[in-house]
This record gives sequence, structure tokens and C-alpha cells, in this order.
Amino acid sequence: MVGQRQSRCLLASMNVAGAILNVDAAVVRYGRFTAVDHLSLSVNARETLGLVGESGCGKTSLAKALVGLLPLASGTIRLEGVDMQRAHVAERSWLPTRIQLLFQDPGASLSPRLNVRRLLEEPLRIRHKLTPASWQEIEKLMAELGLATHILERYPHQLSGGQARRISIVRALAMRPRIIVADEPTAGLDLSVQGEMLNLLAQLQRELGLTYVLVSHNLNIIGRITNRVAVMYLGQIVEIGRTRQIFDRPAHHYTAALLAANPTLDPRRRQKRIVLKGELPSPLSPPSGCRFHTRCPAVQQICHVEVPSLRPLANGHHVACHFPRETA
Repeated sequence: MVGQRQSRCLLASMNVAGAILNVDAAVVRYGRFTAVDHLSLSVNARETLGLVGESGCGKTSLAKALVGLLPLASGTIRLEGVDMQRAHVAERSWLPTRIQLLFQDPGASLSPRLNVRRLLEEPLRIRHKLTPASWQEIEKLMAELGLATHILERYPHQLSGGQARRISIVRALAMRPRIIVADEPTAGLDLSVQGEMLNLLAQLQRELGLTYVLVSHNLNIIGRITNRVAVMYLGQIVEIGRTRQIFDRPAHHYTAALLAANPTLDPRRRQKRIVLKGELPSPLSPPSGCRFHTRCPAVQQICHVEVPSLRPLANGHHVACHFPRETA
């Protein structure tokens, strides 16, 4: 109940009227394990929202729930005002045309039995939109992404990592979605190819009016291309705000530790390393009160027993902490 109240307080304090995607008190479970715990957030049209946190914090589970690949145990996800969990069949049929997922491993998400041509045809056949005009759009997208047409006859194992990722982007964009959820979109790519991929995503956003939800461990990438950042810890959001707010003045002690551990070549952004004491708690049995209290350098007695609400600071900046860091 505390988590539900916290989630609804967050929604009430945020301006979600113009949001294209609204998550309200979402819970995702795998048996006894709760991966996402009463999480709420909103995503505005044409923005890029970054999801960051340690491995196992629930980022990928949330991403899969957003596109309908994982069911919610409770809570709601509304896409353009439609409740995705309770929508009838006719409404659900347009879901793939509104939101698409770019998997962390694009090669593994492409069937090894199909060549690239059939991989690109498959979603269009399912949607009954395979026409000469749609193929012209696909060929145009391939050209814009630097993919030659002879790749159409290749199989996934014959593609480089960069080519496989570009093919996954073409396949997703062929459905003309409004939202792209990208799970580690630069994982496994060389630094030069990472830069090309980020520039490509930014270009597609400008040209097609896309909205991105970007999951990544790479804080340098998050800082470069996102408008807002949500920091997750053990299935919950502990801080959310504009990217520059979070990076320049983190209010949560966990966020500050993440940023201090981030390697950077910019001497102006180098920070003193913050060493978190204690072990990461088991997600199967999270601590009472504030879930970060077992590692927090500013822990006090109230943190052991009372769950902090995600409360507003200023200009859309929210933090779930009884004793937030000085952000002035």
C-alpha cells in the first residue's frame, strides 16, 4: 500500500497531461521475485528518457513490460490514453504500430532461419501491410542507415554487430511506431560505431518525431542524448529529473555514487569516488524502509523503518530520500 500511495503521489506531482506513455504503480513479478515494484513515470512525446541503475534493478523488465512482452501483476501502463493491459483485441492490434523494442542483443532477436529480406517482411506480413510502397520505404530506410541492398540475402550470422543493430532498427521503423524502447542500443559496438549509432538515433528522432525510452549502463551515453533520466534501485525509481539536473546536482546518494564511478575524459566532470559500504541486498528480500539504507552514507534511524516518498524538489526534479544531498 505504501508503494501504491507513493506512486500516485508522484503522478499527481508531475505534469502527465501531455504524456504519450503513462506508467502507474506498475508491478512485474517472476514468481516470488518482484522485478518492478509499484513504479510510476510518464514519457512525453518526442523526448528521450533514460533508465539507469545497477544490473538487476529492473530496467529491462520495465522495458519489456512497456511493449507488452511482460504482463503486469498490478498497476497500469497507458499508451496514448489506452490501458494496454485491459484493452480489447481490436485496440491491442495497433500496439506494434505504436511502440517497438530494440533488444540488447539484436543478433539473438533475429531468427537464424530467415534472411534479412524475410526478417523485414515478417512484421509487415503480420500487419497485412506488405506492399510495393512499404518495400520502397524499407529500401529508403536501409539507404539512410548505410545498408546496401545486397544485405537482404544474408542471414543474421553473416552480419556484423553494427549491421544487425541497423537491421533491427529498420524492422522496428517499418511498423511506423511513435515510441522506441531501446535496451542498451550501443552494447558490443566499437566506440566509433557507438557514435554513429547515437547520431543515427538522434537524426531519426528529428525526422520521424520519435519518442525514446533508453535503457543503458553507459552514463556517458545517457548524459549525451537524453532529456530526462530515471534512476532505478531494486525495482523502484529513487530519482528522476532533467538530465543536466541529475548529472550536475544529484539529490539521491545512490545517484551520486553512480555518477562518481562513471569514467570520463572531461576533467570538469570528474568527481571524488564514493565508496558504498555493504552488500547489494537480495531482490527476493529487500530491506524494510528505504531500500538503500544498507549502503547509504547518510542513513539515520527513520531510514530503517519508513519508506521515503518520491517528492518534488524543483523544476520536475523528484527524489525518494529522507535526507537528500544538497543540490543548490
